[in-house]
Amino acid sequence: MTNILFRLTPKVVALFIVAFCVIEVTPAQSKRTRFDPDGSFWIKGDHPDGFSDFSGINLNAKADKHLPKAGLELNNGRRFRFKSLSVSCERFTFTTVVLSSISYSFSGRFLKGGVYGAGNLDDETPVLEGTLVKYRNGKKVAEAKLTFVYFGGT
Repeated sequence: MTNILFRLTPKVVALFIVAFCVIEVTPAQSKRTRFDPDGSFWIKGDHPDGFSDFSGINLNAKADKHLPKAGLELNNGRRFRFKSLSVSCERFTFTTVVLSSISYSFSGRFLKGGVYGAGNLDDETPVLEGTLVKYRNGKKVAEAKLTFVYFGGT
């Protein structure tokens, strides 16, 4: 019996070491990369019909003073707060409050993950795509499939 234990002990120890290493490595590999797209998103290229007054979409989940307040912003500085908002790398949707009979909705997705403010993003590479819709008195008056570039503030 003692002979069997001495022969099995190295195998059991080796198996234990392998199992321990696999258990320790797996959690680190399975952690999701942090996703934080806070900043401003501007239309890439020319503004389509119905969106000439559009400035950008602002995300600011942490209320960072270096970033604009969250919402959709027009060129004249008017800001439409989000009425509903869902942000993940795979899906980004929102609707805005109604101001002077106008509101907006968006449905799209981010084209890359990570922490946008810490990345090497330029103002030429699209990072967001989707459909922006403008409503007047609850009726659709403009719709466009767009790509957006990122601006992280000054």
